[in-house]
Amino acid sequence: MSRPLPPLNALRAFEAAARLGSISRAADELHVTHGAVSRHIRTLEEALGAPLFEREGRGIAPTAAGLRLREAAGDAFTTLQTAWAGLRRDGRPAALVLGCPGSLLARWVIPRLERLAVALPELKLHLSAQESGFDAALPGLDAALLLGESPLPSEWQIHVLGPERIGPVLSPRHPRYAALREAPPAALLEQPLLHTASRPQAWPRWFAAHSLAPDAWRPGTGFDHLTYLLEAAAAGLGVAIAPQELVQADLDSGRLIAPWGFAATGGEWALCTLRGNDDPRIRALAGWLRHELGGSGD
Repeated sequence: MSRPLPPLNALRAFEAAARLGSISRAADELHVTHGAVSRHIRTLEEALGAPLFEREGRGIAPTAAGLRLREAAGDAFTTLQTAWAGLRRDGRPAALVLGCPGSLLARWVIPRLERLAVALPELKLHLSAQESGFDAALPGLDAALLLGESPLPSEWQIHVLGPERIGPVLSPRHPRYAALREAPPAALLEQPLLHTASRPQAWPRWFAAHSLAPDAWRPGTGFDHLTYLLEAAAAGLGVAIAPQELVQADLDSGRLIAPWGFAATGGEWALCTLRGNDDPRIRALAGWLRHELGGSGD
């Protein structure tokens, strides 16, 4: 059995007038004329056979019937608004949560976000800095962007983006800048070298790549984070070692130089997800990252 209801527009006009105590204010809120609101209310009163408002000073006040209808209409419109907002949220894909080391986030990802937005306008990211490494289960993350070396966790699906290359960098403010910029790699055997606790093998591997004894390097000041390491190098406090992509902006500006170039470590830039995660946004993001790094393949 059908249960006919009054026109929705008429109920909306009535609810606004009852809530605001004014036909004129209801018309302003609904962006219609005063006459349109009055006609909607009159339609309801004629269908009901009873008045819904009475005059009160310069305004209007609902009658007993109007109070009952105002309460029911107000609850109904609130329920509809809440449901509609929830449906709109559910219809939008959640942001892709991407974890990456803080130094990589600050020095490489963030400066490229504008380009990413142009290339993949539908991709919404939530970026999460990870300073203590990644749990194999990637809790709370959809994907992880990292510079890593094998073996990576077997639970991961790996999108290889390109090889990692590292090299020593120093600032024109370094006290031995003039001599070191023209010196062979062996000159670094005599220098205390800045390093990070997170990459203890960076210097030994670079030394080995240049036919120098890997254990002959002299540790200087150590830092927890690459960002601090590079700020110390820029201040002229020593020679640091870093991935090429993370110092390229400093090299381009002349803030740092890399007299001895960069060498492959055997590590890779990689976008990692749990196996079985077939989210197409991840493959699209991997393709864009690979292009930014100048890599190819998967």
